[in-house]
Amino acid sequence: MPMQATKSTCGALVAALVVALLPAGLAELGLYCGSVGAAAQAQERQKKPRRIPNITEATFRRLSDAQEMVDAEQYGEAIAMLEQLIVRSRRYNGNELAQMHNMLGYAYYEMDNIEKTLDHYEQVLAQMPDISEGMEITTLNQISKLYFQEGNKREGEAAMGWYRKSLSAWEQWLAKSENPGPDAYFYMAQIYYQMKDFANAIDRLELVVRLSRERGMKVREQWWQMLQFLYFDQENWPKVIEVLEILVREYPKRVYWVNLASVYGEAGFPEKQVWTMEAAHVAGFLTQEGDIITLGGLLLQNEIPNRATKFLQQGMDDEILERTVRNLQTLGQAYQLAQDVDEAIPVFEEAAKLSEEGENYDRLSMLYLEKDQHASCESAAEKALDKGGLKNILGTQVTLATCQFNLDKLSAARKTFVDIRREARREKRRTEERIAAQWITYIDSERRRRAELERAGG
Repeated sequence: MPMQATKSTCGALVAALVVALLPAGLAELGLYCGSVGAAAQAQERQKKPRRIPNITEATFRRLSDAQEMVDAEQYGEAIAMLEQLIVRSRRYNGNELAQMHNMLGYAYYEMDNIEKTLDHYEQVLAQMPDISEGMEITTLNQISKLYFQEGNKREGEAAMGWYRKSLSAWEQWLAKSENPGPDAYFYMAQIYYQMKDFANAIDRLELVVRLSRERGMKVREQWWQMLQFLYFDQENWPKVIEVLEILVREYPKRVYWVNLASVYGEAGFPEKQVWTMEAAHVAGFLTQEGDIITLGGLLLQNEIPNRATKFLQQGMDDEILERTVRNLQTLGQAYQLAQDVDEAIPVFEEAAKLSEEGENYDRLSMLYLEKDQHASCESAAEKALDKGGLKNILGTQVTLATCQFNLDKLSAARKTFVDIRREARREKRRTEERIAAQWITYIDSERRRRAELERAGG
């Protein structure tokens, strides 16, 4: 009669054979003589145990020899021995074959042959019902994760096939596991996410949150992150906002504050968008150039130019905001909207010198005109026209002619207005044509008045 491996003998072998074998991520894969793991043991005690065939003394010795080879990292030799045993599969019962396939799976895993690993772990499950439920549960867990890893290495339909196998194994694992926790469903959500099944991914993540709260656990940051992304993909703005409000409160980071402000804007809450960005600024989260530009632009859009100027100027003073043409233009416009022309002028002067086009000189000419600095106005308008790239050339010419008139350069002013009238007629811009004509009439009248005064005085 073959010798039966007793429970205590098997326990000792499992301790030597399983624990020594396994790397992180493949825990509890080795020789199984019964249930494995505390949860599985508890579950099996509550159910009618399966009748598992005995491991004979001869098979036990052969498995022990294979274990020694594995301990010595002689994986090729262990594989050769075990595969030779499996050739005589009719000699062995399902439990013994499962032990052999399980050890082969581990050896192939160590040799980075995942497809062979999976083949042998599937053969472990094929020995049902001659394996313990603990072995079944643990094997389902591991093959699901291996299928998932393989899916991540592929693209398109090839990847989908691996993900579907991963999901199938995990569903079986869940059905046999007692009271699985949030991590189990988060992993399932990851599978659905990779399969582009976002609706089911969201469903599992919402279950993750619910289970965590019911068990008094803190919902992990990565769970909220994934849920927020999936809600965003569906443009479910109320849910996105709900999750981001939790993230800024429980895991305060720049990215969550900035994203929350952006979503408030997308959802039609511009005031909340501004308040959120300002709160992030006060908390010290706005440390990037884009943040400064965004908040400055929001303040201008919401007609709060005084705060915009202070914020943008501070950004430049702190060297967070680079002194580029565009950034200087934004700051100059903020000063202009705040009716602080004296501060706007040097900003636009700097921008104009850096710019390859004349738009900033055009703005500068109008500011000089507003401050009655007519010589500077004339010079800036001429530079604007020389550089080009203007949106409204006729408007710039009107500013130039006006400054020339105020400098008492009547002939130059009249010539400029004549050019304006001619171009306006060609472009059929009646307003500019009328303005130029009125100025020409006024200049002619003024010249006659001065000539008459000169004659009368003579």
